[in-house]
Amino acid sequence: MSLQSLLDDVAHPAPPPGLPDAAALARMAGEFFSALPGSAPATGGVPLPAHPQPAGLTLPPGAAGPATPSLQPMGAAAPGANLLPTSPSSPANVLAQAPALLPHAQAANGVPDHALVAAPGYDGCLGSQLLGVPQRPAAAPGFAGREGWRTTPAAGATGFYFIDGPGATVPGAVPAAQPALHGSATAQPAFDVHAVRRDFPILQERINGRQLVWFDNAATTHKPEAVIDRLAYFYAHENSNIHRAAHTLAARATDAYEGARETVRRFIGAASVDEVIFVRGTTEGINLIAKSWGARHIGAGDEIIVSHLEHHANIVPWQQLAAEKGAVIRVIPVDDDGQVILSEYARLLGPRTKLVSCTQVSNALGTVTPVQQIVAMAHAAGARALVDAAQSVSHMRVDVRALDADFLVFSGHKVFGPTGIGVVYGKREVLEDMPPWQGGGNMIADVTFERTVYHGPPTRFEAGTGNIADAVGLGAALEYVERIGIEAIGAYEHALLDYATHRIRPIPGVRLVGTAAHKASVLSFVLEGYTTEEVGQALNREAIAVRTGHHCAQPILRRFGLETTVRPSLAFYNTCEEVDRMVAVVQRLANGRQR
Repeated sequence: MSLQSLLDDVAHPAPPPGLPDAAALARMAGEFFSALPGSAPATGGVPLPAHPQPAGLTLPPGAAGPATPSLQPMGAAAPGANLLPTSPSSPANVLAQAPALLPHAQAANGVPDHALVAAPGYDGCLGSQLLGVPQRPAAAPGFAGREGWRTTPAAGATGFYFIDGPGATVPGAVPAAQPALHGSATAQPAFDVHAVRRDFPILQERINGRQLVWFDNAATTHKPEAVIDRLAYFYAHENSNIHRAAHTLAARATDAYEGARETVRRFIGAASVDEVIFVRGTTEGINLIAKSWGARHIGAGDEIIVSHLEHHANIVPWQQLAAEKGAVIRVIPVDDDGQVILSEYARLLGPRTKLVSCTQVSNALGTVTPVQQIVAMAHAAGARALVDAAQSVSHMRVDVRALDADFLVFSGHKVFGPTGIGVVYGKREVLEDMPPWQGGGNMIADVTFERTVYHGPPTRFEAGTGNIADAVGLGAALEYVERIGIEAIGAYEHALLDYATHRIRPIPGVRLVGTAAHKASVLSFVLEGYTTEEVGQALNREAIAVRTGHHCAQPILRRFGLETTVRPSLAFYNTCEEVDRMVAVVQRLANGRQR
């Protein structure tokens, strides 16, 4: 026997004696499903998704992607062909695996859990399609499943691996009775802050014998039960690495992960899931853009414009890039109320301007900036525009196409999701022109020792094993916000901020820092006669949590002659009664100073 013949036998071994061929296996599986009680007549099986592999997993000609189980390109084998063993040890293991071929309990997704019909050898996206597994016919967007939970397919696809069935309710999914929003808040139920509060178990926590008041939302937000349950469900029923395996849990995990990407796309109004990249948070997102897009497009003498309001995360990466490239950073000034001065911004724009990077809401002052106008002015000057939405996504509608932003970044933990997960949005044509910023698994289509072929966006920018569970948790958080209605949230928070401002402003010795006409729920102040740390400690004794310090925004505080402030920051689960508790403490401190 020649060496080539031996290699061929190892790579494509013959089926063990008595095992049906691949075509027979596929036919048997199709017949089994068509005979199930209540099954619809076979009408072509599951619709083939528009993108057979997850978003970004495009293959170069002739290459085999990481999700394929053999050396053959996708579609090169007949349905069922890769149910045959592909490992030299497989024939020896067939008898040992026999007990696993016996029928098991019905899985939650309605697919019987045994080898002939679970498609364990298939690429995850195509397994059920190739086996001809009949599922429910395609429905209009917003179709409610049998258990009353919405099925939301990814943009450009007709469905995920597993469609919900009896018992397949996933905690945190969108109830059919609540429409998934990207439009008017009129479709939402009336806002009830007490009902909302019941969704957040940590708000029942007691500190120093008193019920917690959480006024540190600009630092991080708490998680509703729907998010906590969704994370628990993922680890109990779906936990796996994604994209590259043929087994059921990998398919479930990939569905959940890519489903979260679609939820993000819908939430921010992106055109495609290919424009949504998962990162650890806003800071990592800005660093990605600086080290990928910036390194390619910014050179010596070029100019980067930021505003005086920026968080350090939107200053330091650009300083590092400018130092490396010889570029120059320009700063949009703010007035005494903390509002950007657009006339001065216009004077900064010029032919050397390559990027304008601006926050939508200041984390230190709460100022809402006119980012749509800032982006339009940047584009008129031929520059790209980045919007830092870390402090805005939880308070107001963020629509990337309405803003026309080239990039937008935000963090999950600022919008009632888990920590360690965030999003970079980028226009598809901009992302296509960006090199990867990290190398490794998941972001490659083909690797040899001579060259590497990368996937397209977004996978090109997601090297290694991502934060799968927390991406799923972020999706659940955004769905929760959609159910409440972001407009209802914003209206309630605006009224609460007005109430808090009018209650605290008259206290003798209080100086409000940041009094812009348009603000989100941040109320920075200092109290004469006390350090900010002393005020924070006094509030903590009453179980009221606020942030004290420079809030990673030293330049803007120094603009007002300060190093630190006390920063209560409000969310839609806070109440006027909680504001009154805080005001009472500040008033008591002020009275003590006056004696």
